[in-house]
Amino acid sequence: MITTDLTPGAPCWLDLGAPDVRAAADFYGAVLGWEYESMGGEGEDMEGGMFRKDGKIVAGLGRLTEEGARSAWMIYYTVTDADAAAQAVERAGGTVRVAPRDLGEWGRMAQFSDPLGGQFAAWQPGSNSGFELVDEPGSLSWTELYTSDAAAAREFYGAVFGWRFGDMELPGGGGTYVLITPAGQPEERMQGGLMEVGKEDLALAGGHPYWHPVFAVADCDASVARVEGNGGRVQMGPMDAEGVGRLAVCLDPSDADFVVLTPARS
Repeated sequence: MITTDLTPGAPCWLDLGAPDVRAAADFYGAVLGWEYESMGGEGEDMEGGMFRKDGKIVAGLGRLTEEGARSAWMIYYTVTDADAAAQAVERAGGTVRVAPRDLGEWGRMAQFSDPLGGQFAAWQPGSNSGFELVDEPGSLSWTELYTSDAAAAREFYGAVFGWRFGDMELPGGGGTYVLITPAGQPEERMQGGLMEVGKEDLALAGGHPYWHPVFAVADCDASVARVEGNGGRVQMGPMDAEGVGRLAVCLDPSDADFVVLTPARS
């Protein structure tokens, strides 16, 4: 379960880099019921803002400006010291993509890559702790990493965040899914998972590992219909996962990937 507290190592924010901010705002508004709130600013290069669901902030949106980069969701994890996190990333063999920097009084951020190229970010809260709504329809409910080397990912992220890991065998001989829990938290605070896949399954990110968000929805099939009806595509599903719920892996019109999940009833 993801919460809005400040537990170190837990997800606290996510934002989307999109080549067309207005098109992305319209798509996610139609699919997830989000309202886009512009941050203002002059010119297209300044374009960006926040997504709200039921009046609460759930994510950010900005124009993709990095040359050669693909449109993708970036997941941020809470840290007590962004500079110390950057040092831990480098000690563990990762790369600092964006050095720690202050964003006014809101907090301090940094962006990284793991040793195989999977991108993620850290947030040291100031006046802003991150998103305001999670684990409800139209908000983040899980995070997931696809990687070609699960053992290396466990070693790296364990060193950086102190995460605890647990193995779950997938039905039908589908392999092992690794569950992630923040350090010092009980099992019910599991926040995500990682799965080893073949290089051919990482084509979306040029063969590199990648994180993607899982959004809770009230009706997976209806959400998939909205994805396809608004220019997106479905990579997998909808399908039922025992004990998890009904889910589909989707792409928005710019090929940023995400999952919609209607959780199983407890």
